[in-house]
Amino acid sequence: MSIFEYNGSALVAMVGKNCFAIASDRRLGVNLQTVATDFQRIFKIHDKLYIGLSGLATDAQTMYQRLVFRHKLYQLREERDMKPQTFASLVSALLYEKRFGPYFCQPVIAGLGDDDVPFICTMDCLGAKELAKDFVVSGTASESLYGACESMYKPNMEPEELFETISQALLSSVDRDCLSGWGGHVLLVTPTEVQERTLKGRMD
Repeated sequence: MSIFEYNGSALVAMVGKNCFAIASDRRLGVNLQTVATDFQRIFKIHDKLYIGLSGLATDAQTMYQRLVFRHKLYQLREERDMKPQTFASLVSALLYEKRFGPYFCQPVIAGLGDDDVPFICTMDCLGAKELAKDFVVSGTASESLYGACESMYKPNMEPEELFETISQALLSSVDRDCLSGWGGHVLLVTPTEVQERTLKGRMD
């Protein structure tokens, strides 16, 4: 079993009309044994920028702490919040500098940039970025997430429809992966507000 599958995870970010949603499952496991059912994988960097970290849970938490530290330094120096594109480059550089003993994480970054244009991207554990205009996925359930998102996604969705789409894609995908699941956690970000919702899924 790969080290990326040790704790199990499912992450997806999706773009709508001047908004985006990012969702994860809530299971923390050790191989096939479930340890916790309320595990947080999506972290806030600032009001319009979020990062989801799939992979090894301990590395995800360590990496988040280092990213918060770097972002606070940036805020002190520049007196503004980091743009999503800049933050993606920061995450990529942080991963690449540890390439000989990498963080076993595959990040999903989602944010609203200039003029509230949504930006999403994902990368591997060495920091190779993959940009997308529609959706990005990561984690042990990524294969079934690709299928669900490909069939459900459509461009320029309004916030409420985007929430419904990403929720259905996540719930149907984690049912096909025994290492992730136990409900979901969805963040819907628009230029004016952030909605945080918890999904109930199959509890097995």
